[in-house]
Amino acid sequence: MSDVNRVWRLRKRPVGDLTDDVLSFEKEAIPTIEDGQFLVRLNYLSLDPTNRIWMSDQDQYMPPVELNAPMRGLICGTVKSSKNSDFSEGDIVSGLGVWADYQVGNPQMMNKLGDTGPMPVVDAFATFALVGPTAYFGLLDIGQPQEKETVVVSGAAGAVGSIVGQIAKIKGCHVVGIAGSEEKCDWITKDLGFDVAINYKTENVAESLAKACPNGIDVYFDNVGGSILDACLKLMNIKGRIPTCGLISGYNESEPVPGPYNYGMMLMQRVRIEGFIVTDYAPRFPEAIAELGKWMGEGKIKVRQDVHDGLENALEHLKMLFTGANKGKLIVRVEDA
Repeated sequence: MSDVNRVWRLRKRPVGDLTDDVLSFEKEAIPTIEDGQFLVRLNYLSLDPTNRIWMSDQDQYMPPVELNAPMRGLICGTVKSSKNSDFSEGDIVSGLGVWADYQVGNPQMMNKLGDTGPMPVVDAFATFALVGPTAYFGLLDIGQPQEKETVVVSGAAGAVGSIVGQIAKIKGCHVVGIAGSEEKCDWITKDLGFDVAINYKTENVAESLAKACPNGIDVYFDNVGGSILDACLKLMNIKGRIPTCGLISGYNESEPVPGPYNYGMMLMQRVRIEGFIVTDYAPRFPEAIAELGKWMGEGKIKVRQDVHDGLENALEHLKMLFTGANKGKLIVRVEDA
């Protein structure tokens, strides 16, 4: 085991686009553990839009990362030593940790990943730790899609959106995905089974949505907010549902983002918009994992990971989320489990 711990620390609150001076990459001593704790060696780090929220001091669903503290992240790692009877050396764990090679495991924030069978650990972590349950509960609990309804998904080629669309197809819906390149649009239609794909970078989204949704929109799964939310609001059917998973189009804005211009459609069409944080569903994660695993085994759900090597490159890769450069779930690999 190395005697050096590499750690990303938050040095300033970001304003606008992420810049290289927001975080610093340090070499420090490996932390020591006390009774009830365990030491985790990082294998995989998940990069998510919420990382940008945690860096800021805006009102949010949990305390922001403190300045000069290690950057928070969803991690998967291997227990290297333990003073907790529930965790043993060699256990693979996942949960809320930090951007560091070695870290003290918090038993309230980390769980054993368990036997992943023939599925590689990185795939199980990427799918089941966060994005799969996010898609599952957001669509099924809040969106409540019914057979033959129209479901629209933004960020449709992303980790969550791609699974949302496939679950909607399993439920018998007409599914329209909005993505940011022809390659992504081809992937969600030809490989994942979406009925229609709209390239928001080259098409007039409002016009394309009107053609793709001749019977209006029953469920809009919102990952981006902004002008795409506005375009969908205009087409929502009576009693339509909008699960709000993310608002990534505005995360890097330095000024307050205007509210939806078509907000009045919520009243006229009696639309329900509900934001959700997937950790609220943590007690029900086994339900989601069981269903998702079954559908994946049947070939009804396909996933794609976008894996990049090197903890030292984490900040540069995080920026990909805000340009749409990633293709699937964005993961930093430090050392394969």
